[in-house]
Amino acid sequence: MKKIMWLLAVLPIIVTSVVLQFMPDIIPMHHDLAGNTDRWGNKMECFIFPIIIIGITLFWQLLIKAYEKKAAKAKIEKEQMEAKSSAKFLYIVGIAEAIMFGVMHYFILYSSYVQASTGENKATIDIAKISCMLLGFLFIVLGNFMTKTKKNAVAGVRTVWSMHNDNTWRKSNRFGAISIIVAGLLTIVTTAFVSGMVSTVFLLVYIILAAIITVIYSKRVYDAEIKKEKL
Repeated sequence: MKKIMWLLAVLPIIVTSVVLQFMPDIIPMHHDLAGNTDRWGNKMECFIFPIIIIGITLFWQLLIKAYEKKAAKAKIEKEQMEAKSSAKFLYIVGIAEAIMFGVMHYFILYSSYVQASTGENKATIDIAKISCMLLGFLFIVLGNFMTKTKKNAVAGVRTVWSMHNDNTWRKSNRFGAISIIVAGLLTIVTTAFVSGMVSTVFLLVYIILAAIITVIYSKRVYDAEIKKEKL
């Protein structure tokens, strides 16, 4: 998975290097909330986002390496399994992030190329709409893997209640996974019918509600577990 993650992270720089050969020297670089271009700049600025993607991927790689070392040093099998599970989940996060940001960047390149070629003063593509759609898919992907993670301090539903024991962790993350998947589906459906700015607001509402409901459920699971332990 390491090779896949880095291939996806480096690909935007390769694609940008090729695409810029066909672009005008000055292209649209920023738009206001209404999609109107408020800044034009040198096409070489298109490398900024791909470099950021590599930086984020490097962060995930360092975090993964720390967990892999922890797994190698663990003397208890449970600790080893938890560390390996965390590393695997972080690889999924890194791959999903690289895909999401990469696709977003390709749309930005295409939009900039078309707009620069036509001389329009308004964005060709609603990037906010594309971003919300991609985040919706990201929520679904991460939700599907959340149920497979062992108890850890990095990935999953991490509350003082979910971390109580393996049972509270499993139940909290199963519910959290369903919540984030539903949030992702709602985001995708909503984004298909409204503008990027409106879909961004809905996305935030969905994810906040999912987080609040999951935290409440985690507390209920914890309370039930405490009662069981006292019997």
